[in-house]
Amino acid sequence: MKRLIALFAVALALTGCGYNDFQRLDEQTKSAWSEVLNQYQRRADLVPNIVATVKGEAQFEQDTLTKVIEARAKATSIQATPELINDPEAFNKFQQAQGELSSALSRLMVVAERYPQLQANQGFRDLRVTLEGTENRITVARNRYIEAVQQYNVLARSFPTNLTGKVFGYAPKPNFTVQNEAQISAPPQVDFSRPASAAKP
Repeated sequence: MKRLIALFAVALALTGCGYNDFQRLDEQTKSAWSEVLNQYQRRADLVPNIVATVKGEAQFEQDTLTKVIEARAKATSIQATPELINDPEAFNKFQQAQGELSSALSRLMVVAERYPQLQANQGFRDLRVTLEGTENRITVARNRYIEAVQQYNVLARSFPTNLTGKVFGYAPKPNFTVQNEAQISAPPQVDFSRPASAAKP
C-alpha cells in the first residue's frame, strides 16, 4: 500500500513539474519533423525525373544539371532521423544541404524558361507543377515544425519546467533559420542617378 502511495505521489509530482508537457511537445516536434523529412524526400525523388526530362529535351546547361545532381546527392547523403532535431550541428548541415538543393533547382527552373521546346514538353510541365507543389508543402511542413519547436523551447527554457528538462535531458531543440540572413537584412541599393537604358550592359 505504501508503495502504491509513493508511486502516486511521484506521478503527481511529475505532472506538476511539466514532465507530461515535455512528453507531449517532444512527440509533437518529432511528428512535425517527420513531415518535413517526408516532403524533402518527395522533392529528392522528383529530381531524377526532372533532370532526365531536361536532358531528353535539350543538350544544354550541363553545368546546371550537374549542380542539381550533386546537390541532391549531398542532401540525401545526410541520414535524416528523428534524432537530428536534438543535434544542432547535424541539423545545421542538413539545413545547408537542403538549401543548396533549393538553390540549384531554382537555377535550373530559370534556365528552363529560355527554352521553348522544354516549356512545351507536357512531362516537364507536369513535373514542374509537382515540384512547385512540393516546395509549398515543404514550406507548410517547416512552418508547423517551427511552431512545434517554439512551444517546446518555451517549456524547456521557462522556470520551473527548465529544471525538469535538465533532470530528464530535454534540451532546447534547434529551429530553422534563414540561410542568407546577412544578405537579406542589408537594405537594397537603389540608384536612380542613371537612366534605365544606361544601366543595361
